[in-house]
Amino acid sequence: MSADFPLLSLTIWLPIIGGLWVIFAGSRVHDGAVRNDALLISVATFLVSLLLWQGFDNGTADMQFVERLAWIPAFGIEYYVGADGIALPLILLTTFITPLVVLAGWVVIKDRLSLYMGSFLLLEGMMIGVFSALDAILFYVFWEAMLIPMFLIIGIWGGPRRVYATIKFFLYTFMGSVLMLVALLYIYFQGGSFAIPAMHDVTLTLTEQQWIFIAFLLAFGVKIPMWPVHTWLPDAHVEAPTGGSVVLAAIMLKLGGYGFLRFSLPIAPDASMSFDWLMIALSLIAVVYIGFVALVQQDMKKLIAYSSISHMGFVTLGFFIAFQVAAGSGSWDAAATGIEGGMIQMISHGFISGAMFLCVGVMYDRVHSREIADYGGVANTMPVFAAFMMLFAMANAGLPGTSGFVGEFLVILTAFKANVWYAVLAAMTLILGAAYTLWMYKRVIFGAIGNNAVAQLADVDAREKLILAVLAATVLLFGIWPAPLFDMMHASVEQLVSHIAQSKLP
Repeated sequence: MSADFPLLSLTIWLPIIGGLWVIFAGSRVHDGAVRNDALLISVATFLVSLLLWQGFDNGTADMQFVERLAWIPAFGIEYYVGADGIALPLILLTTFITPLVVLAGWVVIKDRLSLYMGSFLLLEGMMIGVFSALDAILFYVFWEAMLIPMFLIIGIWGGPRRVYATIKFFLYTFMGSVLMLVALLYIYFQGGSFAIPAMHDVTLTLTEQQWIFIAFLLAFGVKIPMWPVHTWLPDAHVEAPTGGSVVLAAIMLKLGGYGFLRFSLPIAPDASMSFDWLMIALSLIAVVYIGFVALVQQDMKKLIAYSSISHMGFVTLGFFIAFQVAAGSGSWDAAATGIEGGMIQMISHGFISGAMFLCVGVMYDRVHSREIADYGGVANTMPVFAAFMMLFAMANAGLPGTSGFVGEFLVILTAFKANVWYAVLAAMTLILGAAYTLWMYKRVIFGAIGNNAVAQLADVDAREKLILAVLAATVLLFGIWPAPLFDMMHASVEQLVSHIAQSKLP
C-alpha cells in the first residue's frame, strides 16, 4: 500500500461513517442485516489497524501515518493526525475489542438494534480519533463527541437506574473536560499553535505549569478514574449493558492515562515533578483502599468496577513514580520502565476487564441477576464457561504467565527503586486482587448448585465460546510474550522520558 494512503484516517472514519450507515439504514433492513453490517465494519476496521501495525517502524519515536490538512485556517486549527508507539497500542486495543462487543450483543439486544450497533461503531471511531489527534482542538472535539454514543448506550439499554448513572457519568467527565479546554487555550495563546507537538515545546513558569497540570488532572483523573473522583464509574458499570461495560472498562478508562502521557507530562514536566507526591498518594489509595472496597461488594459488576479503579491506580503510579526514581538515581533509564509498565497495564487491563464483564454478561443473560448470592455451583452446569472465567480471574489477580502480571511487576519493580514502602503498598494489590476475585469466583462457580436457575443453565454456545477464547488467547499470549508491545512503545517512551527530563522553566 502506498505510503501516501490515508490509512489512519480510514481507521478513524470507517467506523464513524459505517455507524451512521447502520443507524439510518436500520429502519429499512432486517435485524440480521444490521448485525452483519456492524460486524463487517468492525472487523474491517480491525484489519485496517493491523496494516498500521504492519507498516509501523518500531525504531523511531517520530509520529507516523501523519496527515495534516487545514480545517479552520483563521485560528490555525488543523485536521492533524498521527500515531506513535504510545498511541498505536491503544488504537489496536480499540479495534480489537469492538468486534467482540458487536458479537456480545448479537442475540441479546432486540430493541433499537441499529442504534445500538451504530453507537458502538461511532464510539470506536471517536476513541481512535482521540488517540490519533495531534491538534488540540481536534483532540477536544473527539474527546467530547465520544460522550454522546456512550450516553445513549447507558441511557437506552441500561438498567433501572440508567438515567441517574448516565447523567452522573456525563457531568463528571464533561466538567473536567471544560477545564482541559481552558488549559489548552492558555497554552495556545502562549505558544501560538494548537499542534500538540508544538505545545510540548512551549516555555512556561512553574506557576503556569502547576495550574495547567491541575486542569489536566481534573480532566484525565476523572476519566481513569482516580480516587476521589471515581464514584461515577461503579454506577455507570452497574447500569450499562454488557457491551457498554466492556468498552467503558477496556478502552474509555485508558483515555485518561493516555492524556497524562500526551499532555500532562510533556507540557508540564516541572509541575509533574512538583506534584509527583500527590499523584503517588492518590494512586496508592486507589490500589489499596479501593481494593478493600471491592472486597465487600455483593454485585459482580460493581466488584469488577472497583477492581478496575484499583488496577488503573497502577497505571498512574507507574507514570509518576518515574520522577522519584530519576531523582534518587540520577538516571531516567529506570524511570522509563515505570512508564512502560503503566502502558502494559493499560493494555492488559483492557483485555482482562473486558473479559470479566463479558463473563458476568453471559451469566446475566441467563439468570438476569448480578448478585453473587443468586449463584453457586455454576461449574456443575457450565464447565467450559467456568474454565474460561477461572483464567480471567487468575489474570485479574496478576498470576504470572498472564498479561495481568507483566505491567504490575514492572511498576512494583520501579517502585522499589523509589521507596520500598511504595512497593509494599503497591504489591498489596496482588493479595487484594486475589482475595476479591477468588472470593467472587468461589461463591459463584464452585460448591453445590445454588438454586433452580443455576441448575437449568446451559453452557456457552459457539458465539460466546469464540469471544471468550479470543480474549483468553490474548491474555496468555501477552502474558508469555509481551515483547511485541515493548518493541512498539519503547522508542516513544524513551523520547518522552528524555523530554520530561528537561526543565521547561524560562
